[in-house]
Amino acid sequence: MKREEIDQLDVVAHNSKAWDQEVKRLSPWTKPMSPEEIKEAKAGNWKLFLTPKKAVPRNWLGVIEGSDILCLAGSGGQQGSLLATLGASVTVYDASPAQLEQDRMVARREQFPILTIQGDIANLSELADESYDLIVHPCSNCFVRDIQPVWDECFRVLRHGGVLLSGFLNPIFYASDRDAQERGEFVIKHSVPYSDLKDLPEDRLVNQIEKNETIEFGHSLESQIGGQIKAGFVITGFFEDYWGVEKLDQFLPQFCATRALKQ
Repeated sequence: MKREEIDQLDVVAHNSKAWDQEVKRLSPWTKPMSPEEIKEAKAGNWKLFLTPKKAVPRNWLGVIEGSDILCLAGSGGQQGSLLATLGASVTVYDASPAQLEQDRMVARREQFPILTIQGDIANLSELADESYDLIVHPCSNCFVRDIQPVWDECFRVLRHGGVLLSGFLNPIFYASDRDAQERGEFVIKHSVPYSDLKDLPEDRLVNQIEKNETIEFGHSLESQIGGQIKAGFVITGFFEDYWGVEKLDQFLPQFCATRALKQ
């Protein structure tokens, strides 16, 4: 693969195929809710996750039953299926057809309605202004080059008084040397904003593309949190979380989650 081909790579299409592959690999992020989990949710025993380990506080969500909820890059038969089980009218918007099929599979099995749309999360033009009460956006904007359009679109499609719940990676994850992490060391190697397309050695990047692995971007906290404020949101909640498996956990939390209000 030549440098010109890398520079012209359609990242959305590439990552869509990469996530289809993750479904085949049975990644935990693609595992749909089981009938037993659905039953527990109906009994009130449920947790919603934006990041790997820490559940979203229930008071962040408000009233779920009867609400119009958008799960943005939240397919896989997880968040959308849970919220539909709890009585919400759910739209799942994602780039991966295989991930969206997980949501449709659970909906067919459990016999609840759910709308799935394949598309680029930075372009929600087919969704009407002020059509949702809540957006659930689990950690995923690391697969997007520029995240300001994501925040702007979220603000547009939310009703006034609506809430955006987002999970995202602390930029320190991308600034650090992953090889050093495997040795249990914490070494700063890359600048932020980070991009696989410019910061990985070319042979490693080509291998990653040819193996159909995701292309990722490390965004600054200014673009993550400040970007939401720039779009018009007021940040009303925040927490941090850990991978639970990465050696970097011993140094600091690698995930953030925010609750943002459209007044």
